[in-house]
Amino acid sequence: MGTTPKDATDHTRRANEPVELGFDPADFERASKGLVATHPTGAIESGTSGGHGVVWDINRYDFIERDSPNPDTVNPSLWRQAQLNNIHGLFEVAPGIWQARGYDISNITFIAGDTGWIVIDPLTVEPCARACLDLANAQLGERPVVAVIYTHSHTDHFGGVLGVTSQADVDAGRCRVIAPEHFMRETMGENVIAGYSMTRRAMYQFGPLLPAGPRQHVDCGLGKAIPFWPPGLIAPTEDITHTGQELDIDGVRVVFQMTPEAEAPAEMNFFFPDHGWLCTAENCTHNMHNLIPIRGALARDSLKWSKYIGELIELWGDQVELMFASHHWPRWGNDDVVAYLHLQRDLYKWVHDQTMRHANHGMTAVEIAEELSFPPELRSQSHTIGYYGHLVHNVKAVYQRYLSWYDGNPANLWKLPPVEVGKRYVEVAGGADDLLASARRAFDDGDYRWVVELVNHLVFADPTNTEARELQADAFEQLGYQSESATFRNAYLTGAQELRNGTLPARPARRNGYLDAMSPDQLFDALAVRLKSEEVGGLAATVNVVFADLDQRWVVQLSNRTLHAVPGSRDAPDVTVTTTKPALVAITSDELTFDDAVAAGTTTIDGDRAALDAILAHLDTFMTQFPLVEP
Repeated sequence: MGTTPKDATDHTRRANEPVELGFDPADFERASKGLVATHPTGAIESGTSGGHGVVWDINRYDFIERDSPNPDTVNPSLWRQAQLNNIHGLFEVAPGIWQARGYDISNITFIAGDTGWIVIDPLTVEPCARACLDLANAQLGERPVVAVIYTHSHTDHFGGVLGVTSQADVDAGRCRVIAPEHFMRETMGENVIAGYSMTRRAMYQFGPLLPAGPRQHVDCGLGKAIPFWPPGLIAPTEDITHTGQELDIDGVRVVFQMTPEAEAPAEMNFFFPDHGWLCTAENCTHNMHNLIPIRGALARDSLKWSKYIGELIELWGDQVELMFASHHWPRWGNDDVVAYLHLQRDLYKWVHDQTMRHANHGMTAVEIAEELSFPPELRSQSHTIGYYGHLVHNVKAVYQRYLSWYDGNPANLWKLPPVEVGKRYVEVAGGADDLLASARRAFDDGDYRWVVELVNHLVFADPTNTEARELQADAFEQLGYQSESATFRNAYLTGAQELRNGTLPARPARRNGYLDAMSPDQLFDALAVRLKSEEVGGLAATVNVVFADLDQRWVVQLSNRTLHAVPGSRDAPDVTVTTTKPALVAITSDELTFDDAVAAGTTTIDGDRAALDAILAHLDTFMTQFPLVEP
């Protein structure tokens, strides 16, 4: 795609010289242990009604060879993690439990129940989940899927559910879907209310548009990469509501621990008391996680996170013999698992406590992030390294959770927007040429952070300035090459790619794969975010909505440029709409008009049609690919 990535500079080559990291070599033994089989080709095609094409191809990363020295364009520590995440296949974790790893950013776990498979976290997309289920059935004997457990409310742990079961099987009671309390609320809040912006920002975090290669995409830290396919969702049929809750799932006893506001707003760990198996979901994996992903999300509570791990040790530390998670590889043996958990617990507590200690001395988030570095105890094992998180970002997340984005200095309370401030900085610098000359001197000195700070002003003041775009891209690239964090690397390199080659054309965002699983109130909340306030001044409407398929009635009101929905009905509405939820989803997704729905017999309208138009004619359309590194 466009301009070829450039060489590492001398500064970057020195920063990335191969070194002996001193991490536990047994990680490679753990990641390879129990291999049963690999996917026949390593390439997974969609093979669904949505079209055909390669969704996943682990072969793209064949350039990452086991025990090879890192290229000068990849941080040596990240190169090691990339080698570990290259190990793929179906693995026997213990008698009765298997994992498929390396065919998505996340793992899918299969447990043999009395009558069928219990599936834990069915990956991000349907084709990958289906391919892994097919691999398990082919190698281990075919079983029906009788239960699915979602460990938490992030897409890579439920989005592939339609690859292992169907809505029809769930509705018929042939498959249970089990999730932590408030799973649907948190899933919709993150993936629908903020979903369109978050999806765009996630392209920087995960780097899906970067070709695989030593100068571009090598890893995501938490796993290899994300697949290319839209996710789906089936709503849970059973909620886990409290720590200590126990279920018999197809003859397998499972005891749960609730961990809300740790790695996800709705999440849970769980223990298999008859086997000594512990699933830590995404709360404990083989890297330091992020306390806010750079794609955006609610700030996570690092203090609670640490305390949950401590509680987990107290609950089952004397019984656990195996720990597995929704990413990376398992650990075996009580001593090893407990030592691992202690270090994970202390990691998140240290970040929390030291951030707030410095904050209480009046230091700002930026200052604390520059001040803190991990002590040797917390860099002794690779599972505490920020391949997916990053200490400077996690410090800022802790600060934000307690003290907000504002650092207390009124100079930062109401800052000018980037274009305006960029123009003024360029003027103060003496013009574009002088600013670029200063930035080039900084680049030659290897001061890449200052380069991107300085040139960013010129790019926003004049995005047509080719020299500024190129220099900014060059500095981003070197920062990416040096980064130990895969997410920072991906963000820097994606930014460089878009500065050099432009952003892909913006298109209306397509229908979100979560909408079919929404409850009516969640659907109406999503609609409210799309209301164009500037267009509805002086308008008011009351609409009774009857969902014939759900036997539910809702009142939707347009009031003071806001949209509200409550259960029930009004005696004298402006209009009453009788419809089905699938029809309303299609109408609000611009796939179907009300007239078409009426003609098809799925919808009737009784009353003032203009009241409907007062709402539906003023809904915004979100676009993909909005700019991030330029105005």
